[in-house]
Amino acid sequence: MKALQQNAYGPPDKVTVLVDLPEPEPKPGEIVVEVEAAAMHLADLKFINGDPGFRYFTFPRICGHEGIGHVIKLGAGVADYKIGDRVFLPVGAGTFRQRLAVPADDCPPAPAGDAKQLALTVINGMTAVILVDDYAGHLKPGDWLLQNGANSSCGRYIIKLAHDKGIKTCNIVRRESLIDELKALDADQVIVETGDPDKTAELVKTVTAGAELSIGLDCVASTGTETIGRCLAKDGTIVNYGFMTGKNCEVAFQDLFRKHVKLVGMSMQSPRTKEQRRAVYAKLAAMIAHGDLKAKIAATYTLDQIQAALAHQAKTGDDRQGKIIILPNG
Repeated sequence: MKALQQNAYGPPDKVTVLVDLPEPEPKPGEIVVEVEAAAMHLADLKFINGDPGFRYFTFPRICGHEGIGHVIKLGAGVADYKIGDRVFLPVGAGTFRQRLAVPADDCPPAPAGDAKQLALTVINGMTAVILVDDYAGHLKPGDWLLQNGANSSCGRYIIKLAHDKGIKTCNIVRRESLIDELKALDADQVIVETGDPDKTAELVKTVTAGAELSIGLDCVASTGTETIGRCLAKDGTIVNYGFMTGKNCEVAFQDLFRKHVKLVGMSMQSPRTKEQRRAVYAKLAAMIAHGDLKAKIAATYTLDQIQAALAHQAKTGDDRQGKIIILPNG
């Protein structure tokens, strides 16, 4: 059985290797899942490189944080699943492999539909729900939600989830070519980042007709955070949930001191119970399966092509438009 194993921190082609592992056997309460599709995230690359803040592991370990598959073996005592059922894999289970044994209770049921799209449900989908429902839950229909990185999979989900609640979105992107594409996904306004927080804030003010923006979602960090803060009204909140730039968040003194803008970090540890989380997964999965939520897929790779996949994941902008998906069993 093939799997991508990491043996140290460093360049992916130096510290990861495709290995053959014994076929997994389920312990009591476990199921063996054959992986249909596994999403590759920027964080996966950072965990391999050992970037600051991403050094959590002992080695060797199997890479991959998210995926979907179907049950091929049942351990003793498993009553909720049968052979052939489709499931989402637990976050961080090591999904860049063909098969794995996991606790059945940690695997939410998954519906029929495109495995490549559904493989993004548990991390990107839940992140978008937490941001829209929890952090921006005070917004009413007609209010504005500001975000950067709007072309990301999570950003696209946010546009749709907000739209369904009657919340307008103002979306900051880096390329003009994305404007029509995101408006087709129900984005209300899309503007191109100017590189100057004041100029971008003026653009936001113009396209939102001077609306008072109380919250902005930031997945860029560095000066991207500063730009979001400049666009917000007094006592506004910046919610950071990523750092595409690889740099720390920056907030200008003038926004902290004069407008009392706050910067908070997003946590995946929402107060939802296990049953509530499963209900969210079911709703997201249904939307994805029906095409209501759709991520842009840049490319798919097999495990034999994993180094090419990792190199593709490291690209940005026009060189990697969308998600990289691994198909461990071809």
